[in-house]
Amino acid sequence: MTLRSFVRASATKPSEPDPNIYTSLKSLQSMKFKATGFDFLPHQPINSLLAGRHMSKLRGRGLNFEEMRHYRIGDDIRTMDWKVTMRTGKPHVKIFSEERERNVFLLVDQRSNMFFGSTHKMKSVIAAELAALIAWKAVGSTDRVGAIVYNDSGAVPIAPQRSANHVLKILNQIVTMNHKLRVGAANDSQQGSFAKLFHQAKRLVKHDSLVIFVTDGYGYNTHSEEQFKVLCQHNDVVFCHVSDPLEHQMAELGKAVFSDGHNQIVLSGRDLELRAEFARDVTRAIEQFTDTARKYRIPVLKLNTVVPADYQLRKALSACRQA
Repeated sequence: MTLRSFVRASATKPSEPDPNIYTSLKSLQSMKFKATGFDFLPHQPINSLLAGRHMSKLRGRGLNFEEMRHYRIGDDIRTMDWKVTMRTGKPHVKIFSEERERNVFLLVDQRSNMFFGSTHKMKSVIAAELAALIAWKAVGSTDRVGAIVYNDSGAVPIAPQRSANHVLKILNQIVTMNHKLRVGAANDSQQGSFAKLFHQAKRLVKHDSLVIFVTDGYGYNTHSEEQFKVLCQHNDVVFCHVSDPLEHQMAELGKAVFSDGHNQIVLSGRDLELRAEFARDVTRAIEQFTDTARKYRIPVLKLNTVVPADYQLRKALSACRQA
């Protein structure tokens, strides 16, 4: 190939989208090698001698009853079956084994409100990377993984399976919705998109599953809380709350210029009414999530758009266990 033809080919080849603005299947595939050093299980089994007296916010898999046998030195007295012991006159303990697989469901937010980022990545990209990390970790731990990927106009359910190809199917759906994000492209309400999400969740998520909800929380309301209440009755739920530093700091800014690539608008942080309204929106979204989490003992992992997703996830899960 001559230099002239190379230049011509390079000029006509479509440019790759900025990876900080739009994710790609290749980048989400690469998350497989970063899905280490974290899990969604407590450090000790429930019947371990080293287990504490307090309930963990991150519960483990269920326990299956295996057998009844005579007590041996070193057995945990909490597993003693006192009825059998009284009837036989000899101490007996129940032996349980931990379930080796479960369903993990990812509820991944790709609405227009996630198409925001001030310095590094968009919230939508961080959400996609978090979903990829958790999906790869789940299948690596012999769990089945499913998903509901939703945007402003709909929610796509994907039934749980355990295979690398199935993870790629989930990631491809996330990429498809991620690339539909445009400034001003939303046609539906935030409440409407939540309703479609919960409609699919009611059909897909049954019981004894781990449900991980990756979102920024906007559009959350009292009806959403009722849906979460139902979801928490028979499942473990974890919130991954994604936010951008500018969302917390914007009310403190002086003058700021915002652009969608074509038009610009200048906003002043000195406008008291604007500052108060924006601060209320941000605070309301965070407080509603936090209040619901506290009420139903749902762990909240706080994540941002600046630090790499894998580092944040490890750190957040570690802090959650220590809380």
